[in-house]
Amino acid sequence: MGFFSNILEKLGMKEAAAAPVIEPPPAAPASAPTPAPVVAAAPAEPVVQPIAMVDVVALLSDKAAKNPEKLNWKTSIVDLLKLLGLDSSLAARKELAKELYCPDDKMADSAQMNMWLHKQVLGHIAANGGNIPKELL
Repeated sequence: MGFFSNILEKLGMKEAAAAPVIEPPPAAPASAPTPAPVVAAAPAEPVVQPIAMVDVVALLSDKAAKNPEKLNWKTSIVDLLKLLGLDSSLAARKELAKELYCPDDKMADSAQMNMWLHKQVLGHIAANGGNIPKELL
């Protein structure tokens, strides 16, 4: 489980991070045996459950309103991590940046890495079922 998985878990999106659930179709009710020859039926298509959308903006805005610190999670990766109760140290952010394949030139400059990381985290949250407005991406 990586650092980004911790973010999804804190947002209540742990299930979204897992592979889609595939359930077999319901079985036909058993019927009385018939003398006719039995022909194998073609398998039915599996049912794939869609990822539930999570209103991340509402969730984080609510957390920010209740937090004693004034955290600007919409622009700061440090504040976003703090708001979620995760380690926001430089070492933790570098670990997250590596996990999300941050380019080396951005890793060398913490300010550039932070800006890149914030956009990537929000983008990955959106890709995993988080409702993130386009202006934040």
